Amino acid sequence: MNVVFMGTPDFAVPSLQILLENNYNVTSVFTQPDKPKGRGHKMQFSPVKELALKYDIPVFQPDRLKNDEIIAEIKSQCPDFIVVVAYGKLLPEAILNIPRFGCINVHGSLLPKYRGAAPIQWAVLNGEKTTGVTTMYMAKGMDTGDMLLKAETEIPVDETSGELFDRLTGIGADLLLETLKGLEAGTVKAEPQNEAEATHSPMITRELSPIDWNKSAEEIHNQIRGLNPWPSATSRYKDKGIKIHASNVIRGKGNPGEIFNYKGKLCVYCGDNALELTEVQLENGKRMSGEAFLLGHPIKETIILG
Repeated sequence: MNVVFMGTPDFAVPSLQILLENNYNVTSVFTQPDKPKGRGHKMQFSPVKELALKYDIPVFQPDRLKNDEIIAEIKSQCPDFIVVVAYGKLLPEAILNIPRFGCINVHGSLLPKYRGAAPIQWAVLNGEKTTGVTTMYMAKGMDTGDMLLKAETEIPVDETSGELFDRLTGIGADLLLETLKGLEAGTVKAEPQNEAEATHSPMITRELSPIDWNKSAEEIHNQIRGLNPWPSATSRYKDKGIKIHASNVIRGKGNPGEIFNYKGKLCVYCGDNALELTEVQLENGKRMSGEAFLLGHPIKETIILG
């Protein structure tokens, strides 16, 4: 089976790997153009490109897919499948119609919930108890195609979006393999999405970082773990910024944003209940536990974060 693979970040790597391990003929890989990174602005390859080069697979990095040469190139490879995993571009109809078995997408949510760019982070931000991965046929719209298979998983109350991301990469790869084999055998049937149940998950930005301590402890806890590892939930400690990397919900009632020492633990009152801040990072400082922070910043006065 010939496969054209389209993907960019870490999330897509296990899906490409499982195709290679199961003897699919990956004729080419499409990924986003290289981007400069760091102080030296050195061009960095995407994780998918790095894996493709390791296996000597031809790599294409077009700025746009609506291009006659690109379309002709894909047609020349006679793909049975085009597999798309977090590629970052919408496919034009001319490409959607090329493969024999269609364009298959691996999406990190239980569609039709959380269509869009950041389904994993928004599931955590919204305090969802379960999420999963959906494979589907690609269509013109953003994540609107008919669904093929789903795999569901619970979200533990302290799991960060980064940790969930790592788990879903493996779940997605396994589900992709099951989907392709099922389509080849004719045992997997497509199911339309219910538009009435559709929700959107926009890109994550730093504008989501500032904490409003008037919200409930549970809401803020979800914000902290949903924005971990990037861009992190933030507040102000005296005259400095502070990142909150991890927390636990505890009982408590006081002025929202006021920090307090409870048995050597760094805590803060919220609009409802309180949070123990288990990992923090003061501006220009290192990440540290809440206990370590209190050793260097003992509470001798009323301090309100924010």
